[in-house]
Amino acid sequence: MRIVDLIRKKRDGLEHTVEELSFLVKGITDGSIPDYQLSAWCMAVYFQGMSPREAKELALQMASSGDQMDLSPINGVKIDKHSTGGVGDKTSLVVAPLVAAAGIPVCKMSGRGLGHTGGTVDKLESIPGFQTEMPISQLFQQVSKVGIGMVGQTGNLVPADKQLYALRDVTGTVESIPLIASSIMSKKLAGGADGFVLDVKVGNGAFLKTLDEAKELAELMVAIGKSAGRGTVAVLSNMEQPLGRAIGNSLEVKEAIATLRGEGPQDLEELSLVLGSQMLLLAGAAEDEETAKEKLKTIISSGKGLHCFERWIETQGGNPAITEKPELLPLAPVIHKVRSNFQGYVAGWDAEALGLTAMRIGAGRERKGQPIDHGVGLVIHKKIGERVEFGEEIAEVYARSEEAAVYAGKEVLSVIKISDLPPKQSPLIWGYII
Repeated sequence: MRIVDLIRKKRDGLEHTVEELSFLVKGITDGSIPDYQLSAWCMAVYFQGMSPREAKELALQMASSGDQMDLSPINGVKIDKHSTGGVGDKTSLVVAPLVAAAGIPVCKMSGRGLGHTGGTVDKLESIPGFQTEMPISQLFQQVSKVGIGMVGQTGNLVPADKQLYALRDVTGTVESIPLIASSIMSKKLAGGADGFVLDVKVGNGAFLKTLDEAKELAELMVAIGKSAGRGTVAVLSNMEQPLGRAIGNSLEVKEAIATLRGEGPQDLEELSLVLGSQMLLLAGAAEDEETAKEKLKTIISSGKGLHCFERWIETQGGNPAITEKPELLPLAPVIHKVRSNFQGYVAGWDAEALGLTAMRIGAGRERKGQPIDHGVGLVIHKKIGERVEFGEEIAEVYARSEEAAVYAGKEVLSVIKISDLPPKQSPLIWGYII
């Protein structure tokens, strides 16, 4: 079998066999397929696509290209949650302790942020002392003890995907739905959970800008998960504006804590309850979505969710006092208030631009491995549909210098849309793929 034949076959819009995809993944993993040929194959897939069967088989093959997690030492049904990425998305920090407090163990490997989207590991590392690396055996012991553990992606999990993604990133072939689905699901399958809840973001602040694209990706990922024998559901959620109000690592941790107290932004709490309830349903811990939501609301109001968060933080070396003293979190010294030079109703935000602004003042990274500043970011005070008056404060910038703060403030003013009348608002949840 030769890679050039696979390139020609995909170039002509034909389907690969299981044996061909196995040959491809083996060649990616051991390096026997040169980058220039693998690049040509990626471009052929970008233009010709893949069938659901091919995408599923590619995900399975990549999942088995390295180590695979065995979560059986942890009692109970293990449900993983994944987001396709958005601006201000700190739901994992809320959902994980809520679900763990409901008796569903959460053992999760999370990623770092890149570009305009944030990463859960970066947010956790803004907590003083928090350790995002530990031996797998220690992680399992922690989850068995406190019900929750979250670390960075480590070890030799899915090496084929790491190689393939790095190449796609520099060849203009990232935006291929079957390759995105195979990449995400290969990591999920190798992670060993019994089921997955997938938060597929759609809108200007998401990777996928249209609902049709999001549905296509969600349907494909759900099909891959189910074909591998794992319960899988996708939630299509709105990313036309930042989720919550905070953008930036320690600012988002602070907002997650407020949400666990029942004092957070309405959209963040609502999405957290939706995702958490789907996790409970997959685990068999509730009969229907409404019952699951009520269970999670009770966990918030009773303080059990916040207590679980504190135990989790302390067990992984962090300072649990941040829940009572958020000033212990690192925050940049320059706080610049952004005031409106207009009046009307907020008709929209360019969420991606806001994410990029936060990245440029240090909250994110443009390339992998780049250091970030956990204490900088933005807080948006006005959401879509809210009224704004002349001179009213619409945002705050947390920065290391006055120059950076003023720059970010101008960027915020340039990406808000104002209308004379209240705008028609899109739903937070577009639907489910089950």
